[in-house]
Amino acid sequence: MNERFFSLSPERQRAIINAGYRVFSQNTYKNSPMSQIAAQAQISKSLLFHYFRNKKELYLFLWDKCAQMTIEVLTQYGCYEQEELFVSMERGMRAKMELIRRYPDMANFTIRAFYEKEPEISAAIQQSYHRYFNLKADSVRINLDPAQFIPGLDIPMMYREMYWASEGYLWEMTQRGGVDMAQMERDFTRLIAFWKSVYLRRE
Repeated sequence: MNERFFSLSPERQRAIINAGYRVFSQNTYKNSPMSQIAAQAQISKSLLFHYFRNKKELYLFLWDKCAQMTIEVLTQYGCYEQEELFVSMERGMRAKMELIRRYPDMANFTIRAFYEKEPEISAAIQQSYHRYFNLKADSVRINLDPAQFIPGLDIPMMYREMYWASEGYLWEMTQRGGVDMAQMERDFTRLIAFWKSVYLRRE
């Protein structure tokens, strides 16, 4: 990408980023024209191509931007410093809600990108996802106190179960046609409470 993009004001950068999230979240990768993104950002199509050489470059930039901003906000909320897993998860949920307030279409974009089947980008998205996921998971596990869980718990299996449940939930929401953030917050609050009742050691 052209480094001149980063010379834009934060407001102009955010306008282009939000335009990309909005258009890509409403369509498949193949059916998301750069002209529509440019129109949403209120810039010319030629200027958008000046900043990003092609649609793939913009798409992968938006994906990586999402991952980077998520890690940054989770760090600000102290999610990686907690010894208690579910305190970290609850803080993480609040952090992500804050991020979505800044970038309203980011969540829909992320979910659609994760399940995107276009060969041109799907492999890169999956590779990037697992790199960021493992990085975040390892960062949390460093500080976790295993004594908080019920004796004999298979902790790696617990992580996998939570991951599978979360991915299944997101897949179900995408099949319904979109992500209702208020509903997601309510559902994950209940899900975290359930996991706490199952996995935490009782005094």
